[in-house]
Amino acid sequence: MTALMNAKVSLGQSGIMVHHTDTAIALDPSRPADCHFTFVSHAHVDHLHKRGVEKKKNKTQMLASKETTLIAQARGYKIGNPAEKYDGFRLIDTGHILGSRGLLIGEDIYYTGDLSMRERAFMKPAKVPHAKTLIIESTFGRPQYVFPPISEIIHKTNKVISEMYDLGIPVVLMGYTLGKAQLLTKLFGHWDPIIYDSVAKINSVYSELGVKLESVMTHSQAEEQGLLTKNRPWVMVAPLMSSKCAFLKEMKNRCGAVTIGFTGWAIGSRYRHMMGLDYVMPLSDHCDYNELVSAVKQCKPEKVYTFHGFAKEFAEALLRIGFDAEAVGYSKNRKEKTLSLDSFL
Repeated sequence: MTALMNAKVSLGQSGIMVHHTDTAIALDPSRPADCHFTFVSHAHVDHLHKRGVEKKKNKTQMLASKETTLIAQARGYKIGNPAEKYDGFRLIDTGHILGSRGLLIGEDIYYTGDLSMRERAFMKPAKVPHAKTLIIESTFGRPQYVFPPISEIIHKTNKVISEMYDLGIPVVLMGYTLGKAQLLTKLFGHWDPIIYDSVAKINSVYSELGVKLESVMTHSQAEEQGLLTKNRPWVMVAPLMSSKCAFLKEMKNRCGAVTIGFTGWAIGSRYRHMMGLDYVMPLSDHCDYNELVSAVKQCKPEKVYTFHGFAKEFAEALLRIGFDAEAVGYSKNRKEKTLSLDSFL
């Protein structure tokens, strides 16, 4: 592939597209795209689509990591016949979840997908390559989103669990089913946590891919054995949910369980009350604001495109420190979205 020096970056109905001469590349499209290449950065469902509705004439070459392909399959999505290596492209670990990759097109354009610059248990921090054009996520692209060290999160969580254990109170640790829940399983494995069934399914895929995650029993097994009762301390790793969900209501009423939610949105003062949780911990699989700025500086791009989350705000912040930046597909007439409970879930 020739260098894509004059590539056009745009936001279409299916997501971000890169066009150059006769080459079209879809980046994490939300629906099948009529293009030459389709890149899937990782296996979170907002980066996948069902290919059953894809037109037969669309002969797009899929690009994705082996881990992403297998995890997507376990979640009911078929990526097709993806390539991990293809002439003119390089997939680079982004440290977000197992198998997450960014796409370096030639030596000129780098698309991050979702990105994390800090080490977390078995996840290594991303290294951002040099590129003339950077397309970077901006989920937490506001200065108030700065996360504490992970050691602090671990210490505070262990303290809560220990205090609850002494009182005979169970604790439910909650994070996104794919990515965060596996970190929680690893970080707090010394408590022999019960694993919610949907999390256990993903944990088993991680184990098959070389990330060993110990599991004493699943939620359904614990229920069958009558272990989930009041005045009996236990720890469970479960998906992130609000207190309005039937499962948490049951654990509260029957067992008196204490809940802890893990997400970067916990930085916001309203989050704990919106979700109705007892504790929240700002543990994220994304970069915080300072890490996003650091990623841009590592890349040393001539042009930056921001997308997702606070894309407009982050682009404006980059302009102020000397980068040529703009939010992908941003319109001055577009109304800014208000964050709701659904946004956090």
